[in-house]
Amino acid sequence: MRKHRSQKVKPQRAHRLEFDLKCGKFCLKLGKKTLIMGILNVTPDSFSDGGVYFKKGDALKRACQMEEEGADIIDIGGESSRPYSESVSIKEELKRVIPVIGKLAKRLKIPISVDTCKSEVARCALEEGASLVNDITALRHDNKLVEIVKKYDVPLVIMHMRGLPRDMQDNPEYKDVVSDIIEFLRERIEFLKAKGIKEERLVVDPGIGFGKTKTDNLEILRRLDEFKVLKRPMLIGTSRKSFIGKVLDLNVNERIFGTAATVTFSIIKGAHIVRVHDVRVMREVSRMTDAILNLN
Repeated sequence: MRKHRSQKVKPQRAHRLEFDLKCGKFCLKLGKKTLIMGILNVTPDSFSDGGVYFKKGDALKRACQMEEEGADIIDIGGESSRPYSESVSIKEELKRVIPVIGKLAKRLKIPISVDTCKSEVARCALEEGASLVNDITALRHDNKLVEIVKKYDVPLVIMHMRGLPRDMQDNPEYKDVVSDIIEFLRERIEFLKAKGIKEERLVVDPGIGFGKTKTDNLEILRRLDEFKVLKRPMLIGTSRKSFIGKVLDLNVNERIFGTAATVTFSIIKGAHIVRVHDVRVMREVSRMTDAILNLN
């Protein structure tokens, strides 16, 4: 009988839009592999780790640990955005984040992101060595932040949020949650471009958990690939969030496996950056998912 030789089939590579994101002296290659943004909350009241890294020494140690665990970016925030939280003063937010950013900018070999919606906090953070701004209000809170981002020419994450943290979970309603968010982000992109901010500096975030119900959050994840229409890199933050707790009936610090599932699904659907608390575990999750997709 004639023997048939088995043909080697070249593995298909998942299609994901690729971008170069220049962050000061760093250049992040988005789309080659999934990037990990490690969360560092220097707050007393964040929903998951409030108070854990509020002391400067603890925050510095955790940031260095996250870098060792494989973080590609450290995102530092000094104001809680958990549901029903109240804003803090500029003075207090500066007191919390600037000393930490100043120290870490000299130690870390990865870019630092400042999680703020205040122009003065962003300006001081960028002066101290941060190279990316992450604004949950998409520059709707402080008009002066537009000029700061433009002046320093840094990447900007613009997120969708219905209302403000203090009221965002008061009966959020949408005609079509995904379409509504896409239109919001499209309007923000056009607005910022008109103000002189370069489109290649913009990263979009649909805002999982910010003014959305459990059903909304699951729908966003299911249809995440629809956000590719914006032609911008996508950041997704699902880490330990309440919709995971509602699905699994688990407390905030028991949601690591639920988070892993959402991270995997987000990567498959096209996320470029995942924002997480548990860097070491989610780095393994992302590497494995990237390998299956033939991204790395």
